[in-house]
Amino acid sequence: MTPKVKSVPWIFPAFLLITASAAAEETGGGFLDGVKQVNDAVNGVVWGVPALVLLAFVGILMTLLTKVFQVSHFGHWMKKTIGAVFRDKHVTSHTKDKSISQFQSLCTALAATVGTGNIVGVSGAILAGGPGAVFWMWVMAFLGMMTNYSENVLGIYYRRKNSKGEWSGGAMYYLRDGLGSRKGCRMIGKILAGLFAFFCLVASFGIGNMTQVNAISGNMESVFGLPTWVTGVIVLILVGLVVVGGLKRIASVTEKIVPFMVILYMLGTITIFLLHINQIGSVFSSIFKGAFGLEAAAGGVVGYGLKLAIEWGMKRGVFSNEAGLGSSVMVHSNSNVKEPVKQGMWGIFEVFADTIVVCTLTAFAILSSGLIDLSSGKLVEAFSYLDKNNLVATVFEQKFGMIGSGFIAVSIALFAFSTVLGWSHYGTKACEYLIGEKRTIPYRVLFVLLVFGGAVMGDNLAWDLADTFNGLMMIPNLIGVIALSGVVAKITKNYVDRHLRNQSVEPMYSAFQDVQAEEEAAPPTDEDD
Repeated sequence: MTPKVKSVPWIFPAFLLITASAAAEETGGGFLDGVKQVNDAVNGVVWGVPALVLLAFVGILMTLLTKVFQVSHFGHWMKKTIGAVFRDKHVTSHTKDKSISQFQSLCTALAATVGTGNIVGVSGAILAGGPGAVFWMWVMAFLGMMTNYSENVLGIYYRRKNSKGEWSGGAMYYLRDGLGSRKGCRMIGKILAGLFAFFCLVASFGIGNMTQVNAISGNMESVFGLPTWVTGVIVLILVGLVVVGGLKRIASVTEKIVPFMVILYMLGTITIFLLHINQIGSVFSSIFKGAFGLEAAAGGVVGYGLKLAIEWGMKRGVFSNEAGLGSSVMVHSNSNVKEPVKQGMWGIFEVFADTIVVCTLTAFAILSSGLIDLSSGKLVEAFSYLDKNNLVATVFEQKFGMIGSGFIAVSIALFAFSTVLGWSHYGTKACEYLIGEKRTIPYRVLFVLLVFGGAVMGDNLAWDLADTFNGLMMIPNLIGVIALSGVVAKITKNYVDRHLRNQSVEPMYSAFQDVQAEEEAAPPTDEDD
């Protein structure tokens, strides 16, 4: 059951908060300056060093509590995730009920995480933090695997069905029903759950919608000369056709788009890297030297260079795979899986695919292109005019001409479009939690209409506000993961004992007796092997 909120629907202040900043941009004045100062201060905390330290701590904590599951059971989770796609029909077959398949949940989650951050974000990390930033992206991904794993385990364990028979899960539910069930924590659990849902709702309009569409329209205009309003109309129609159909249609579309776009982009970046295969030694050397400030040691600025590499690498890594933000768990919770650990393993693979594979290929293409001085981490003089938005496009254009820059424009369009689809579900679930299922339809309509606004709007404070609210989701979510870390450890041990040690113990499927009984009575599948 979702809590009933009798106040004015939060969807409208959320919308006004994003759009008012854009209107204020035109008039300027003290109000805009004040909002910007407050936002900058908050953003510096939620995306600053303290937050990154907290994220790293949670990743380390969950890695230790699960006995380094991402390494010790590497073969098992690979076999049960991407390996199962080719041999287990239960993983990919469409369901007749309101749930979606495990593969569809992965594709919808990847749709939201594999976005412009995998191209523009990686470029920005390298330009700001040097080649060493790539190493710290890897570190954050390694730890983020278990953070995302834990979120998904808790999402499945504390999910409930709504009146439509659709699973509802996510940070707001394990905060309210998990943390909130602890002695003296009922109110704090509800407050944190409400804050998370509100932050997610606001972020869905900005980071999950307008900024993504703005990236599409900007690239279409610069590469193909297509007016932004035309792109806005086209994308609005496409998004509308998918989003109004609900999760089933979103999942059906993403399971077709995501594998295609990821494989296509991987082939492009692998081709670039193979053309520069003689640079592989230099690339790896620059990454590891830059990661520990060794290149800067001779110049006496090792501390500053190391700080930039760590900060930008970790920040862009988190921004790309969203581990710790609690976002993707909302769609993972809709999976037809009954084992919390099984969906947790899909979370591990999600981070692996997003950062270790896609982001790394982007980084290798950039660093092997000759546009970056590997010893200093700076752009070579002839290309000093480049920024994060056109760096990768220039890399491809060097080798393939206009076809190369067009390829990147199309890749960004696919990545951004899929992100919009994924975030539409996150926002819908947040809206459902805050104001009920019936009011999710107006939310979807508003979400679709804002697509056009995103296409024609320029850069303004709205983007910064959306980025801040995206980061604010992290704080209540991580509090929940830390508070329920013992539950994750118990569920993991229960799974390992049953499936890997062949011990006869009662399974831990759900925190609720009725759901537990229902899952135990369900017919066995290949998942139970």
